[in-house]
Amino acid sequence: MFSLKDKVAVVTGGSRGIGRSCAEALASLGARVVITYVRGEQEARAVVAAIEEKGGQAEAIGFDVADMKASEEAMAEVGKRLGRLDILVANAGIAIDGLLLRMKEEDFDRIMAVNVKGALACARGATKLMMKARTGRVVFLSSVVGEMGNVGQTAYVASKAAIVGVAKTLAREYAARGITVNTVAPGFIDTDMTATLGHEMKDGLMRSVPLGRTGKPEEIAAAVAFLCSDEASYITGQTLRVNGGMYV
Repeated sequence: MFSLKDKVAVVTGGSRGIGRSCAEALASLGARVVITYVRGEQEARAVVAAIEEKGGQAEAIGFDVADMKASEEAMAEVGKRLGRLDILVANAGIAIDGLLLRMKEEDFDRIMAVNVKGALACARGATKLMMKARTGRVVFLSSVVGEMGNVGQTAYVASKAAIVGVAKTLAREYAARGITVNTVAPGFIDTDMTATLGHEMKDGLMRSVPLGRTGKPEEIAAAVAFLCSDEASYITGQTLRVNGGMYV
């Protein structure tokens, strides 16, 4: 199994779902994990407690990733206090569904602010530290719909498609400093976010998955952990699709 011993990792939106699984996976491999949250402080503290109960190291900090200044300052503070920042898993994201004709401008702006600007802000803050160390791992969470599209999710799809392009660009920008930047694109995963989907949409999605089941957050976390490891040091600018064959 991969080792992340003595590494410091930040997982944004790590209080639940895929983010929680990523935090737990990285901690189990030896990383000291910093979980970020914007509203779910109680849930974030519960994740920290769960990690510590298993002998891992974790802590939680609260800020809104959509606030670029707050995001960069948070990354800098982690680096200063813990002495390093080796891994960023930019997972924080929101979805506000609706057809384009009914989409509210404020909803579109909020999705882009959290899913795109937030990811970029955290990446900018984290890579400032990684550049000095001449090593680092950045993993963005995109989505299968960012590549294949999905009815009623125009804004969300736009944000997740943008992340793929961002990762490719940053991979080129930071390669000379030993920093890899990749994307994991989950398919239909059993999380709180997908639990809100209507039965008709769920049934339609299930019919499009050749493996015939939803994915587990732990399966996404395993892919993220691999990309954060030394074993993935020659992989950058790539999208790792974990979708049960939903998009190939």
